[in-house]
Amino acid sequence: MITYQEDNRVFKLDTPNSTYMIGIVDDENFVGHIYYGKRLQEAEASYLLRTQEAPYTPGRNNRERCSFYDCFPFEYPTGGTGDFRESCLSVRTAGGHVGAMLSYVSHEITGGKPALEGLPATFGTLEECETLKIVCEDKYVGMQVELFYTAFRDIDVITRSVRVSNAGQEHFYLTKVYSACIDMDNRDFDMVSLHGSWARERHIQRKTLGYGIQNVSSFRGESSHQDHPFLALVDKNTTQEHGEVYAMNFVYSGNFRAQAEVSQFDYVRMSMGIHPENFCWKLEPGESFQAPEAVMVYTDKGFDAMTSAFHKLYRKHLIRGKYKNKKRPILINNWEATYFNFNTDKLLAIAKEASALGIEMLVMDDGWFGRRENDDCALGDWQVNEEKINGGLKNLVDEVNKLGMKFGIWFEPEMISPDSELYRAHPDWAIAIPGRPGTESRHQYVLDLSRQEVVDCVYNMVASVLKSANIEYVKWDMNRQLTDIGSASLPADRQGELYHRYVLAVYEMQGRLVKDFPDLLLENCSGGGARFDAGMLYYSPQIWCSDDADAIERLEIQEGTAMLYPLSTMGAHVSDCPNHTVGRVTPFETRGIVALAGTFGYELDVTKIPEADREQIPEQVAMYHQYNDLVREGDYYRIASYSKNHKFDCWQVVREDKKESLVTFVQVMNRPNFKSRRILLKGLDENLRYDVHFVGDKDAGVKSYSGDTLMKAGILMPNLWGDFRARLIHLVAAD
Repeated sequence: MITYQEDNRVFKLDTPNSTYMIGIVDDENFVGHIYYGKRLQEAEASYLLRTQEAPYTPGRNNRERCSFYDCFPFEYPTGGTGDFRESCLSVRTAGGHVGAMLSYVSHEITGGKPALEGLPATFGTLEECETLKIVCEDKYVGMQVELFYTAFRDIDVITRSVRVSNAGQEHFYLTKVYSACIDMDNRDFDMVSLHGSWARERHIQRKTLGYGIQNVSSFRGESSHQDHPFLALVDKNTTQEHGEVYAMNFVYSGNFRAQAEVSQFDYVRMSMGIHPENFCWKLEPGESFQAPEAVMVYTDKGFDAMTSAFHKLYRKHLIRGKYKNKKRPILINNWEATYFNFNTDKLLAIAKEASALGIEMLVMDDGWFGRRENDDCALGDWQVNEEKINGGLKNLVDEVNKLGMKFGIWFEPEMISPDSELYRAHPDWAIAIPGRPGTESRHQYVLDLSRQEVVDCVYNMVASVLKSANIEYVKWDMNRQLTDIGSASLPADRQGELYHRYVLAVYEMQGRLVKDFPDLLLENCSGGGARFDAGMLYYSPQIWCSDDADAIERLEIQEGTAMLYPLSTMGAHVSDCPNHTVGRVTPFETRGIVALAGTFGYELDVTKIPEADREQIPEQVAMYHQYNDLVREGDYYRIASYSKNHKFDCWQVVREDKKESLVTFVQVMNRPNFKSRRILLKGLDENLRYDVHFVGDKDAGVKSYSGDTLMKAGILMPNLWGDFRARLIHLVAAD
């Protein structure tokens, strides 16, 4: 998979269908990016570096060194010495000077993939992947930079990370450390990204890439509702099935920047890393800084192939733990059912009804601790309120367990209320700027997790609750962004480290949690989907996709999310109607079908919903158990997008052996006086014959077609009566 050609000093990294090439040039050992694209048979493509054209290399034409820096396709560009495009690495010395230039020193190729200290990252065995480490230096700064690349044997993915070390005698400051960069010729690309806000996360945006810098970013202390750590450059004609895609996704849960820059010479620089806003990391002699991992995918087969690569990588090489390849319990969460107005009797009433209908877990959401009667107080006081949970937590959990149900609980461990016992005891534990009034959000502050005593105190409170009863699920929430960036424990020249130290502490806490409670099902949440990212998936196999659980709103949210992340990771529930976010009334059947493309659960008061809806729950539970293995493990294909056609949505999952498939069709708006729609299926074996069953349509019967016919001629989907209607189509290979 990874080779080094000694004679022409070229590295070649191969995946099944792509090649990535790096070259070392000139006596100064500049590291250049040669090629990323369709798989090449040979390694001779270094002419793409254009070093035989003016201004040539400094070894031939030192008088135009600056011009060389400004157009050479650097593998990992630095700033301050003549490359005026966006750099990946910026350094300020103890003397206050900026500027760096890297030279190749050595390299190492090994089997497998090393872990990243303190950070989530993909993993792989000796048989599954190989890793290249290129060691570079700037001897004037006293800096060593290690560039890591891992190529996976069976997936068209290359991952990258960077470690910077101080090999000199004086400290220096890192003011920017990105994780990945690609320099290539512009080919009139479009730029694809994911945007949104609370309750409408990860909507797909596609626009023409123009000259200058275009980026998506967050410096909110989280990956954010607003932008997502993903960027793709695609051909103008790229579709789901055809066309070139260059994609990057960041395995990180904090501030990020992903950008593309078109230069004066019509070159494109695509880069990704920690956002440099308010970032400054002091490196003493002998210390190192490890940057997070970026995942790169190249394909010439459109978005479906890109999605397939991300899904396979994350399912096999990122998600861990007991539930990695396991069906998740169907849960019912009491938040939209009761909000803060609940007690033991109310929760048990919900649990008894839910258990009788086949629901498998009760989750107690916000309001069970301290004096928490509303969202203005008590965050940080993680002790059970036994006036509310009368009889105590263990009694409640035991009673739920007697019903044959599991029990889960909600925490928001990273936050603190000004009106809390913890804040009154430790006001300096909140992130704050001395002398400046704090910026409240939801009447809460953020704990300073850069302080180990804060991490230990909060973690021990959470762990104590979990040890007190048979709790098998945790919903870990984070409901506000970071502001007023200041730590009472960091010196002045290290305040710029707070954002990153905060994220590292979250990873430490969640790492401890899944280690100390290995059977726990952890679901991350951040005001819904503000921290739905690959970094979180390393600790929790599922993430709450959005606080907006309306089935129609979820079509765009789940479409954008599923571009990158497996359906098994998307927290999706059947919620109450009228929907609590948008007020829409959607058929209960449709809500269940849309939630099936995720973890599946309920977010309502099952004791109060209409009887006709309640009677459907056992059918939906059976539907989940019948199809979840296929949904969780199957290959995902996007057939139609409601966000584009404004009429209907359609997606498909296909079992790996292609012997079973499930198609989901959602008719958002009905059409008068139209014939049926023709739907072309995907991913089937053209030589197999499939029995096609329109689930829930008793009059349709079972019909049989070849895979070739289903993919080329398609099936006919009749118009459904009314708006917001949905149908499942189940295909099984005939004997």
